[in-house]
Amino acid sequence: MRDLDNRIAVVICSVGRPDELADLVPHLTKQTRMPDRVVFVVTKPEDAPQDLTAPFSEGTEAVVLYSDKGLTKQRNMGLDAVQNDCDLVVFFDDDFVPSRYALEGIEGAFAAWPDVNGMTGHLIADGINGGGYEAAQAADMVAQYDTTPRSEPTVLRSGLVGLYGCNMAYRLSAVGETRFDPALPLYGWQEDIDFAAQIPGERIKTDAFSGVHCGTKNGRETAGARLGYSQLVNTWYLWRKGTMSGRFAFKLAARNMIANHVKLLRPEPWIDRKARAIGNWRAVKDILTGIAHPERILEF
Repeated sequence: MRDLDNRIAVVICSVGRPDELADLVPHLTKQTRMPDRVVFVVTKPEDAPQDLTAPFSEGTEAVVLYSDKGLTKQRNMGLDAVQNDCDLVVFFDDDFVPSRYALEGIEGAFAAWPDVNGMTGHLIADGINGGGYEAAQAADMVAQYDTTPRSEPTVLRSGLVGLYGCNMAYRLSAVGETRFDPALPLYGWQEDIDFAAQIPGERIKTDAFSGVHCGTKNGRETAGARLGYSQLVNTWYLWRKGTMSGRFAFKLAARNMIANHVKLLRPEPWIDRKARAIGNWRAVKDILTGIAHPERILEF
């Protein structure tokens, strides 16, 4: 039975994607368990449609907040906004399309597994490593998935260090004063692993909630060198910080660097592999000379 005192907040951070936010809202208003709070954190009025909060019923308090640019800063503003009056916080990316049962599943999973303080859901599909999915495609996949018979939720993986930032949920009592690291600027790059690693208790992947991550590209990337730099330096920084193991950091950095160089001759249309490779080598130089820091991408 649902705990009527349990309050769920959904936080969505976005920059320059008003269409994606407009596409997401109907999937939040059709939840079988409506959120108590919805917080959109953007950087300027142009980031969000003017009527973004209008579709929500009186039982859901929806607000738009304005933050300095940067995923970690925006997520921290969202956390600050809900910390004192909600029990669970759910982070969805602006291009994530949740099942209509997502929030019901999250609430039920936390009730069923009291030792779990953080969880990430089952991805029906993830467009991040390919060309991505259009909103209509994702909505169709989720609608089809929601017609299948639902079974008791299961733990797909336990003992996780990090959670997948496009769809993750936490008990706010466990979060406490922990915040995303503002030293990881702009898109953050591994900020989800860093944050989750600091939350006590069990962290899991579960099929209690599901959705499609569109992996929206918005055209060919224009900041490949920044991303290439972050692929190495952010992992190096988090290893030194202690929230990422040396083995995991090395494997992640090496995998990305190898992919950038192997695909130089035949890059994907939406990825600037040459710029990423340049960023990789700038990161290597900075690491070897002792001046590497995630915030150096702000100088590019």
